[in-house]
Amino acid sequence: MVNSELNLLQPYPFEKLRTLLEGIEPSAQTPISLSVGEPKHPAPQFVLDALTDSLKTLEQYPSTRGSDELRNSIAQWLCQRFALKNAATLAEKHILPVNGTREGLFAIAQCVLDRSKSADSVLMPNPFYQIYEGATLLAGCKPNFYTIDENADANLASISDKDFDDAQLIYICTPGNPTGAVNSMSALQALIEKAHQHDFVIVSDECYSEIYRKDSGAPCGLLQAASAMGLETFDRCLVFHSLSKRSNLPGLRSGFVAGDANLIKHFASYRTYQGCSMSGAVQSASTAAWSDEQHVTQNRAAYDEKYAAVVSILNTKLSVKTPPAGFYLWPELPTDDQTFTQRLLKEQNVRAVPGSFLARATTDNAVNPGQNRLRLALVAPLDDCVQAANRIIQCL
Repeated sequence: MVNSELNLLQPYPFEKLRTLLEGIEPSAQTPISLSVGEPKHPAPQFVLDALTDSLKTLEQYPSTRGSDELRNSIAQWLCQRFALKNAATLAEKHILPVNGTREGLFAIAQCVLDRSKSADSVLMPNPFYQIYEGATLLAGCKPNFYTIDENADANLASISDKDFDDAQLIYICTPGNPTGAVNSMSALQALIEKAHQHDFVIVSDECYSEIYRKDSGAPCGLLQAASAMGLETFDRCLVFHSLSKRSNLPGLRSGFVAGDANLIKHFASYRTYQGCSMSGAVQSASTAAWSDEQHVTQNRAAYDEKYAAVVSILNTKLSVKTPPAGFYLWPELPTDDQTFTQRLLKEQNVRAVPGSFLARATTDNAVNPGQNRLRLALVAPLDDCVQAANRIIQCL
């Protein structure tokens, strides 16, 4: 016997990809993967040193709230990066470590959503990170998709008051996956006003916030927008950040949630029962990572170099623009995305993700917004990304 709601879950995109590519014999060229958004840049050595230097902490149980040192380092970073105030209060009331944003984004729905309410929907972007959908379904609520593209502000503005009335929570992703689009401060503040008018919580997935183009500048965050409008308590606002992309530490499984103190309090209580405290060694490594910006600047520069090289190649056959943030490209293809993904592996030994695997056709829009799109994660070394771009052109 299992939870019947598990039957509502769709296969994860990479499960679909494995099925799609099963039995295909790749060409003899060196394999290049642009499918999984797993950073391949080196992890900062000083963070690895902090991890190994604190292995003795594995002899003690860690607390759910995390160490004072970790929460203080996160609070200082939030104040520096997003112009927030009063780091001491942030650290004490508004921050909770999580074991990567995937775990946190899923768990928050189980904590916040109330399946007994008549308004039982959760708004989420489409295409989207599938964790949002799974979290909603297992919390007994219904996904309600809003289509996203390169126009992030317009996408939020298109959501009707009826949809806001029916929602308990909205997931936003800024910068977006896979579009790289960024919401402006004014759009985030308008959404905060809607949250108070229509009684829902905003969960902002900001795990790509530090991978932005130098020419575009740092994206605004939800808490930054709240603070700028005088909402220092961040009511109804929660943000999730991670070291996976920012610091090239996807295996560390380290991030945090910050925002509304009352929601954080309840989430801490929930997590006490869930038993997902961050280990002391990971906390020490995370404290070191959040306290340094030099490695983050170097990381961004490496992505900028890859975008400049890859976009110039792809633009010979496709209309591709460098997004303001993130590490994805989201080109529209002149052919079926799934068929092209198969051909790309067979003929060029390059792996990518069909856009349709990252989105849903809905009752309001029978067209899957990822159809005939391709998601390319520019995580491989520069030379590999350039080679992959040339192979994609050959395949086209």
